[in-house]
Amino acid sequence: MNYIGSKNKLSSFLKKSIINTVGNNLSELVFCDLFAGTGIVGRTFKPLVKQVIANDIEYYSYVLTKNYIENHQEIDIKDYFEVLNNLEEVEGFIFNNYSENGKAARLYFSAENGKKIDAIRQQIEIWKSNNQISLNEYYFLLASLLESADKVANTASVYGAYLKKIKKTAAKKLIFIPANYEITNNSHQVFNEDSNELIQKIKGDILYLDPPYNARQYGANYHILNTIALYDDFEPKGKTGLRNYYKSSYCKKGAVKKAFEDLIKNAKFKYIFLSYNNEGLMTENEVKNIMKSYGKYSLKTTNYRRFKADKTENRNHKATSTVEYLHILEKQL
Repeated sequence: MNYIGSKNKLSSFLKKSIINTVGNNLSELVFCDLFAGTGIVGRTFKPLVKQVIANDIEYYSYVLTKNYIENHQEIDIKDYFEVLNNLEEVEGFIFNNYSENGKAARLYFSAENGKKIDAIRQQIEIWKSNNQISLNEYYFLLASLLESADKVANTASVYGAYLKKIKKTAAKKLIFIPANYEITNNSHQVFNEDSNELIQKIKGDILYLDPPYNARQYGANYHILNTIALYDDFEPKGKTGLRNYYKSSYCKKGAVKKAFEDLIKNAKFKYIFLSYNNEGLMTENEVKNIMKSYGKYSLKTTNYRRFKADKTENRNHKATSTVEYLHILEKQL
């Protein structure tokens, strides 16, 4: 999935840095990914640790991590994918509000793909309501739909805006394919809560933090994914069809330091790792001063070429270089 702040390309750096700090044997440790996003970091550590705890306040992230993190045993419902790929199209909520030729004339999806998303989403809910699928299977199917829909979205990158014309990749027919996940012997936990509230109720060994760095709210940038996942009834607002969304303190210059210090203070984890960069709302020194007051502090950095979206056919186009910080705290518990 094309995702702002994704740690996919940094996963090797993070894994190496965390293992060098904690040690090679992670098999009896609990690893928490508190701002999970698409779950890339939790997925990296899932086969290595005793348990992963994943959390994100955004519901689309919860759906993805319920599949990628919590699902750990084989699910065999291949026949369901054939059924869902061959459903008759439906002019439902996504088509009417977010698709070509829909009532609202918002071009997030082609007309065909909007109707296909509606048909698949409605059928998944029918199976759940009729107890034809388990909750594990439900989130597996929902995660698969989010991933499949994202591949044909008519956006430059995020869902804060749509393109004026249907681009080539968005004109392709949506193909509903399984969202794979790692099978492990151990079970895992996934939450959909405010991170500063959840941190008071959990404990473990390794806490990985990847909060928003800047003023961009994820609830606005990925509102379409939340709408597909929730599939609820509301009145979309404005040109882009926004829904009411959670506004994180980590995206507010006047609130981020207090929220971060409260999080560190309440964390019952020996090792805490924070991903941040040189463009964040908190400076390197501000993060350092907060963390070092709670134990032994150190810092690792790497140069990282990330991509800023433009509005051409290429969803990610302009490469810019940033310094990625990994702030490390061995907390005095």
